[in-house]
Amino acid sequence: MSQGPVAFSLPRLGPVLRVVLIALFAIWLVFALGLNWGDVSLAPFLALTADQTALLSGQIWRLATAPLLHAPNVVSHILSALLGLYFLGSTLESRFGSRRFASFLAWAAVLPYLVQALLLLVLPDSLGQKLAPSSPFGAMPAVEAVAIAWAYSFRGQTVNLFFVLPVTSTGLVWFVVGFSVLALIAGQTPPSGHLALFAGMGVGYLLGGGTPSPLRRWYLARRLQGLEREVRSERRGRRSPGASGLRVIPGGRKPDGDPDDKKLLN
Repeated sequence: MSQGPVAFSLPRLGPVLRVVLIALFAIWLVFALGLNWGDVSLAPFLALTADQTALLSGQIWRLATAPLLHAPNVVSHILSALLGLYFLGSTLESRFGSRRFASFLAWAAVLPYLVQALLLLVLPDSLGQKLAPSSPFGAMPAVEAVAIAWAYSFRGQTVNLFFVLPVTSTGLVWFVVGFSVLALIAGQTPPSGHLALFAGMGVGYLLGGGTPSPLRRWYLARRLQGLEREVRSERRGRRSPGASGLRVIPGGRKPDGDPDDKKLLN
């Protein structure tokens, strides 16, 4: 007896992810048409990247614009970002809720480039040139943050990579980390830079690795310890003499045979 075709359902887009995907594709399309088919200079595109020299000169806003850019002459760059966010971000938004997901995605886009810029300040120039391009850009650090957050938020579940390859949550972590390590070994510097990719993984774990996130669990644990110390200190203060601020006033019944009583009787 033959079986019917297996049903395949695509993830449903949440409101935040829908806006993000449309914005990323629209920005890529504008630059692709302008640079490849129009007489548009590359200068506007470069002015939005996370250029290290520009960041050091005070153009911090580049940290927010760099994740929005993708190579205008490489289709796979924008498709990788869109597909990665679509297949993993859809279920993650449903788990986090739109508000938390939007906050997580914003930090996952900005923090990796900030971490990379700070690390480049302390690393030798010869090493920094191998780890990051002069003008980093792209949403792949955020995509890897989403992948790590998904893996830790949906432990034991499976996702179909490239539509057909089933991968468990643990396998997804190994895939993301392993692919980035192999690219580093091969000297294949991505447009975003190696440091930004690994920083994105860290952000994904700290801010999205569960509910609450590991970073929030750490904060709540420290806060709880502080409250417990305050309670213990208050209890010790109550047990110490005179801590209540009350003063004992002498008085009460005088013992029998008190000399003052005899005077009153005479």
